[in-house]
Amino acid sequence: MTDLWWKSAVVYQIYPRSFADADGDGMGDLRGIIDHLDHLAELGVDVIWLSPIHKSPQDDNGYDISDYQDIDPLFGDLATFDELVAAAHARGLKVLMDLVVNHSSDEHEWFVESRSSRDNPKRDWYWWRPAREGMEPGTPGAEPTNWGSAFGGPAWAYDEHTGEYYLHLFSPKQPDLNWENPEVRQAVYAMMRWWLDRGVDGFRMDVINMISKVMPLQDGRPGAGQAYADGSPGYINGPRNHEFLHEMYEQVFAGRDELLTVGEMPGVTVDEAILYTRQDRQEVDMVFQFDHVWADRGGDPWRVFPLQLTVLKGIFGRWQAGLAEEGWNSLYWNNHDQPRVVSRYGDDSPEHREASAKMLGTVLHLHRGTPYVYQGEELGMTNYPFESITDFRDIEALGHYRQATEIEGRSPEDVLTVLRARGRDNARTPMQWDDSPHGGFSTSTPWLAVNPNYSRINAAAERANPDSVFHYYRKLIELRHNEPAVVDGDFTMLLPADERLYAFTRRLGGTELLVVGNFTGETVEAEIDGWDGAELVLSNLPAKGLTMAPWQAVVYRRAAM
Repeated sequence: MTDLWWKSAVVYQIYPRSFADADGDGMGDLRGIIDHLDHLAELGVDVIWLSPIHKSPQDDNGYDISDYQDIDPLFGDLATFDELVAAAHARGLKVLMDLVVNHSSDEHEWFVESRSSRDNPKRDWYWWRPAREGMEPGTPGAEPTNWGSAFGGPAWAYDEHTGEYYLHLFSPKQPDLNWENPEVRQAVYAMMRWWLDRGVDGFRMDVINMISKVMPLQDGRPGAGQAYADGSPGYINGPRNHEFLHEMYEQVFAGRDELLTVGEMPGVTVDEAILYTRQDRQEVDMVFQFDHVWADRGGDPWRVFPLQLTVLKGIFGRWQAGLAEEGWNSLYWNNHDQPRVVSRYGDDSPEHREASAKMLGTVLHLHRGTPYVYQGEELGMTNYPFESITDFRDIEALGHYRQATEIEGRSPEDVLTVLRARGRDNARTPMQWDDSPHGGFSTSTPWLAVNPNYSRINAAAERANPDSVFHYYRKLIELRHNEPAVVDGDFTMLLPADERLYAFTRRLGGTELLVVGNFTGETVEAEIDGWDGAELVLSNLPAKGLTMAPWQAVVYRRAAM
């Protein structure tokens, strides 16, 4: 795997509707991305990943695609997209697109045909089932299985026109495609080739380990106090998932050099990830797993639990060890589905925000794997101070709030407490470019309010300050590009039982790196022997050996012992 370019690369995720608005309609667009490519080039990243920009009713902010081969007018058109690809390539940036093919929009022509009649040729392109035996179609409990959807409510929607139900693991406007049908797969592969021929450099594949369902579809076991069952055993890492992804590789990626493929895979295990990412199996290059961003969830989805550092270290350590010889890790704190990490695992107070943002970046980027930076992470952007449910726009947050308060009888304030901490809209507030109105994102009212701290936290201020989070991230990225031990070195976890310090070494040939991060607001002495006199490579605060100031990170280098 030594020559695989993406091992030393850093990917930057753009959420287009919140990145930059060039036409003043309050919604980010492709022209806005083009206008800010120099920001990304200065940061030093190698790849930009675009969340969906395809034509869509925007029920789930573009993850409900109605035309896979066109751009939504909200963002621009195909000519502007081609200009974006050319401008990115001119700056040495590869372009990764989102691939959302577990489901389409219910407004896609495939689904429109599929629901037109029971004998339509595309009927079997989606998961249609009759009502539960002995029950009246369309009545509560008559759904074919008792699965719940990811956004609240049942995972089945009743269609009065044909008298059957269709499966939607997410919104009712996101019907699941039936990958058992080879015509579906061929249509998807043809679409993917079409984008690659336009110059796209690969795909981030949305919930791609859900495309194979366990047949026949069967009921799940509801959790205590929950209205619907967790159906994930029936669709996570299904029996044909590896077969489908290998077929995709053969028909789409084989013979095309320099591409990158990453599969988002909720619930994937280390053993499964090895199979998905082993190069000789020809499936995907890396996977997104969720274990580390679920480390603070505890057993109750409606409570906020503080991070237990030993749990986080155990998760990262397991993945680093599991994929040490085979497969490859993707490394991320933030994305469009996760709250801001500096507010979640760090300290977003004025006193410690910058230090903790830099510390978290250091710990992540020095692991073995390909790091992903989510827009605004390089500025240390924080969670938004949501006051009420009316401040939210995310379909998931609104759906869970409705189910929790109206069906499960939970306290609205308890539910809001969780949504404020974990809601996806925290990541989706507009990018903070400068201290002008709306943070320089738009000249008009944005689709989602800008965080009011934009006057202090913004790209212009960060780029002007050589000691900023932005310039620290530049150093992290440069270190990955220039130090082979960061890319290919062995990983050894240190102090596994320490609840304050995250420490590990990376070793390659004659070089060894020590990485230590203090996850507390207290000064802590790191009891690690043998590093006196080692070269200081990077620190977010003035370094005093291994006496770690609050939220401090250090990276030392020495000749391997």
